[in-house]
Amino acid sequence: MKRISIHSAIVAILAGCLLLVAQTDFTGVLTSGERPTIAIPDFRGTGAAAPFMTAFNQTLYQEIENSGAFKMVGKSLMPRNNPQVPTDVRESARGTGYALSDWSGPPVSTNYLTFGYTGVQNEQIVLFGYLYNVLQPQNPQVIGKLYFGPLTEAGAKQVAREFAADILKLMGIEGLAGSKVYFVSSRGGEKQIWQMDYDGSNQRAFSNYRELCTMPSVSNDGTRVAFTRFTPGGPQIMMHTDTGRKLPFLNPPGSLNATLSFSPDGSKVAFASKVSGFSQIHLANADGSGLQRITNTRAIEVEPKINPKTGVDIVFVSGRGGVQQIYRMNIDGANVTRLTSGEGQASNPAWHPNGTHIAFAWTRGYEPGNWNIFIMDVATQKFVQLTRGQGRNENPSWAPDGRHLVFSSNRNGSSQIYSMLADGSQIRQLTGAGRNEMPVWSKQ
Repeated sequence: MKRISIHSAIVAILAGCLLLVAQTDFTGVLTSGERPTIAIPDFRGTGAAAPFMTAFNQTLYQEIENSGAFKMVGKSLMPRNNPQVPTDVRESARGTGYALSDWSGPPVSTNYLTFGYTGVQNEQIVLFGYLYNVLQPQNPQVIGKLYFGPLTEAGAKQVAREFAADILKLMGIEGLAGSKVYFVSSRGGEKQIWQMDYDGSNQRAFSNYRELCTMPSVSNDGTRVAFTRFTPGGPQIMMHTDTGRKLPFLNPPGSLNATLSFSPDGSKVAFASKVSGFSQIHLANADGSGLQRITNTRAIEVEPKINPKTGVDIVFVSGRGGVQQIYRMNIDGANVTRLTSGEGQASNPAWHPNGTHIAFAWTRGYEPGNWNIFIMDVATQKFVQLTRGQGRNENPSWAPDGRHLVFSSNRNGSSQIYSMLADGSQIRQLTGAGRNEMPVWSKQ
């Protein structure tokens, strides 16, 4: 019987065609149904705020578009004029852009309209932001609020994101502003852990060791970051706060300690260790103490992921059946079930925040070594494929909103980090310098 080697397992971790198999509504991922339409004309700025309006308008539009919650009205369809304050909105003035019927009727045909302007108060940029439901002319205002930020381009982006977050809240969607992505980058020479804002901005180094650092993971509350450091004694788990302060972690003796996952409350961790010979799944306290082996096979088993919602089950990668596949088990190691079919190789499972679905990488339908991103309903084992025929796509990780994924791909030559909606649309490249891989999305 063929078994995955420790070399191939580490390569799969480090480096990372069917149509719809089942027409499944993945609850909490992306729901079916008609999305409302929104028109976001360009806002204008007065005085010292004017130079920052390009950044503001781009940010506001992108935040709403990237959410996948609305259909966006093309700006070529919008009236030449648009209101800036509520008193600009008139019952008549048809065709000028100041009547709600100019927006609710063709060619715009929108449900919602944003408008407002920015100015300066007390050396701060201030946004007067409005959202109107143009289909309710008697009481159209949904949002009317002031937002304040520094009088800089960053401040303009800040108020745009805050306004967008309030709009998305109306749809029951948690905005991504404030979330971060940790990832592995070679841009400084030796691979280290880096971090960036959710949209790819503000990229900076997180770890600073002489040895290779890889395989990051983040606690559910975003306050702790774990990763594997290749020390002279072998791969060891390092634990840090999100501010970079090192925390104690008791690594068991062995040539491999890697792929750590946190329990929902952060009190327990699961990880792979070779302390007993073969790489097996172990459970421990948050500092590595109280080690307990929970798998016992003569096969390589890695990448345990504790269910972030329930904390009672784990998905993991194992070669116990030959070629590596994804399995599920209770947190005590009981009731092991194979989730993937046995076709191809499967790796990189990642729980959705709802604890009922996983994203993962799979070679199903392709030659070994060609990976794509899939989503599976764990209970039914029904799945959908998100990426197709564009390089090697691996290491998916869910955003806190449960609607976006981040992943690595070499579709444009070198390995880079991309984001997409959970239906496989709106793919955006987030990194470009060096080689970048193994992203994990953190809520802060």
